[in-house]
Amino acid sequence: MQVIFLKDVRGVGRANEAKNVADGYAVNFLFKNKMAVPATPEKVAELEAKKKAHEAELQKQEDELTQKVHSLRGKKVTIEARATEKGGLFKSITPKDIAHQIVVQLKVAVPETAVSLPEHLKTVGEHMVTLRSKSAKAELALEIKAA
Repeated sequence: MQVIFLKDVRGVGRANEAKNVADGYAVNFLFKNKMAVPATPEKVAELEAKKKAHEAELQKQEDELTQKVHSLRGKKVTIEARATEKGGLFKSITPKDIAHQIVVQLKVAVPETAVSLPEHLKTVGEHMVTLRSKSAKAELALEIKAA
């Protein structure tokens, strides 16, 4: 029997996936526990429309991220952090910290997954940070000052 899963069912299927399962399993377990519905032609068409809309939304988000990455090329962000007299930081700077400072200082919202660091930033000074999307890449200057 062809069913459309409403929830992830471990070892069987994922949510919003159409799949063939045994008739008894579908009737006695999946339908009873509201984990799946019968795959009628209307529901299959609706599922395909949802998938296309979701893919279009993902593409739109990727295009927006690419524009943001291009707009940040060559910009500079400053972060103040507690440091020792020798310039070592008490806490390393994370991509989350950098993404937050980009929002605060440059007014551009970038997800922390777009920020990639060559290594852990544990010293005061100038560092280069790479911002990435699937189709774009930009260098951003990061200055870490002792607080």
